[in-house]
Amino acid sequence: MTKIAIIGAGSAVFAQQMITDVLSIDGLEAGEFGLIDIDPLRLAQAHELAELTVARSGKPFTVTSSTDRLTTLPGTDFVINTIEVSGLGNVRHDYDIPMKYGVDQCIGDTTGPGGVMKFLRTAPAWLDILRDIERLASGAVVMNYTNPMSALVLLSARGSNLKVYGLCHSIQNTLAELAGYLDLPMSELTYRCAGVNHLSWFTELSWKGKDLMLKLRAAMLKPAIYEQDIIRFEMLRHFGAFPTESSGHFSEYVPYFRKRPDLLAQFTRPAYKGESGFYAHNWPQWRQEHAARVADLIAREKAGEAAIDMTRSPEFASNIIEGMVLNRPQQITCNLPNMADGAVLNGTVLNGTVLIDNLPPDGVVEVGCTVDGGGIHPQPYGRLPEALAALDRSHMAVHSLLADSVLYRDRELAVQALMLDPLTAAVCSLDEIRAMFAELVEAEHADLPEYLRETVNA
Repeated sequence: MTKIAIIGAGSAVFAQQMITDVLSIDGLEAGEFGLIDIDPLRLAQAHELAELTVARSGKPFTVTSSTDRLTTLPGTDFVINTIEVSGLGNVRHDYDIPMKYGVDQCIGDTTGPGGVMKFLRTAPAWLDILRDIERLASGAVVMNYTNPMSALVLLSARGSNLKVYGLCHSIQNTLAELAGYLDLPMSELTYRCAGVNHLSWFTELSWKGKDLMLKLRAAMLKPAIYEQDIIRFEMLRHFGAFPTESSGHFSEYVPYFRKRPDLLAQFTRPAYKGESGFYAHNWPQWRQEHAARVADLIAREKAGEAAIDMTRSPEFASNIIEGMVLNRPQQITCNLPNMADGAVLNGTVLNGTVLIDNLPPDGVVEVGCTVDGGGIHPQPYGRLPEALAALDRSHMAVHSLLADSVLYRDRELAVQALMLDPLTAAVCSLDEIRAMFAELVEAEHADLPEYLRETVNA
């Protein structure tokens, strides 16, 4: 019987979607969902919603839940990680303090000062989870959804013996958006896409053998289309490829769009199109709305209404489970070490293969993979266009410094990681970055590892 543990299940709607996806697998007729969260109230709500979802499916899956992962992990085949560590309490700090120094963020949870601080808050808990999995479920396949994705997967590669795969929906979502801009069926598009999470690139796009890149450039000349994705179309215009993250979030990854008020006015728009402080201003309300939505779903379902949407989502966790448990080949995209074992090239399984030739072999990359009963097999991409690789390498350096900062408890490496962040470096001097980091640590010290609070000589 397949056992799936979801850590951070208090995010009940996402956990419920993971459960729905698994229940939608034809031929997987029984199993167990083990829900884990440190918040007992949110966990209880997630458990009730999960039970109702299983009941709707008619499949004999069981649901257990605990605030103590040590009781749930034994016997687990798949672990899905969705934890959020002190994000709600620090989202204002992550936005407000950098703004004092002129660093303007839209999302601020994966890159920039906000991404740096989120990693430093999350990493110790993530390492503890990995060590518990090593002891109690060493054969489990670990799937991570928590951001900063690339940095956390890199930390797992350097700090544990587990195989950890980072999953995201940015490539699937971007493909759907491209299909809309081109007025073509998404299912009929073929493409090549690779890079690092939130900074991967559609370098090839075609339909029935016809190259669509020129058609996409023509579509962006229409104001109604251009306005939907200004920053990504600008990258297509200047770099010849289309990025895989929303314009607003992507704008934080590069130094071109957010370093001056006139650029913000020219290139950004409300919400996910680049709004300043979009997450910081809205997250508390979103949390309340989420709790209300879960309570409403439970109440309506218990009243006999078919309120739970049982549609399988584009998320890849269930594809991994389907491919491995049923030996039913699946095609996914995931984040994993660039120097990989199990890669498949021209039908041959290779070990010790670099997946993207001009990115660091000791980093983490995002590439297409096949999944079957033998595991997850990444597909070597080759070389990215050099300009795109250069943009990716700048972030991989940040991720490397952050991972080593935590593993070696070295505060200075974390400071240097922020110094290398492209958006921060476009706005601030080195002394300003050091001062910003110190101020962020002071504001968030209760949720950070002790070594970051040590005083160092400037």
